[in-house]
Amino acid sequence: MELRETILEGTIQAFNKKGLKFTMDDIAALLGISKKTIYTVFQDKNTLVSEMVDYCFDSIKESEQKVLSDTSLDTVGKIRAILGVLPEGYKDIDFRQLYLLKDKYPKIYKKVEQRLETGWETTIALIQQGIHEGTVRPIQIPILKTMMEATLEQFFQRDILITNQISYNEALEEVVNILVDGITR
Repeated sequence: MELRETILEGTIQAFNKKGLKFTMDDIAALLGISKKTIYTVFQDKNTLVSEMVDYCFDSIKESEQKVLSDTSLDTVGKIRAILGVLPEGYKDIDFRQLYLLKDKYPKIYKKVEQRLETGWETTIALIQQGIHEGTVRPIQIPILKTMMEATLEQFFQRDILITNQISYNEALEEVVNILVDGITR
């Protein structure tokens, strides 16, 4: 694993332990490297958090490709899996802390919003395939997409999950079940 990826993985671990209150010292201690080494790769914490967001979303896209190539899943199974996909290593990340991004890191929060709103081509194609097969009832796909985006954005804007003691994974699974079971025959 190259140094950049090692630092990003360490950042995810530090985030999971301390939320956005992690420090560069926390990452350095976790990885057993100097803070100076981190700064040779990342200019500052803002840059590091921004890159962590991209790294996480890119990993999610990689996991989507694994779902697509999984021959044991039918179309509806693939839709369900893609809507709720999280890379295996991210199952324990406390994404509920991301609601703090909006106030502390507004530019990075905008990036999260942008990443949530793009990259839907695979999911849309699967839904269209399901409609064509007759396993998904005809729906207005932009409405489904908006519902999913808006729900995830609310998870990142408010402390609703923390207040109700619901993990991000549980919430995501529930949302996917509600959406998919609502569109399947």
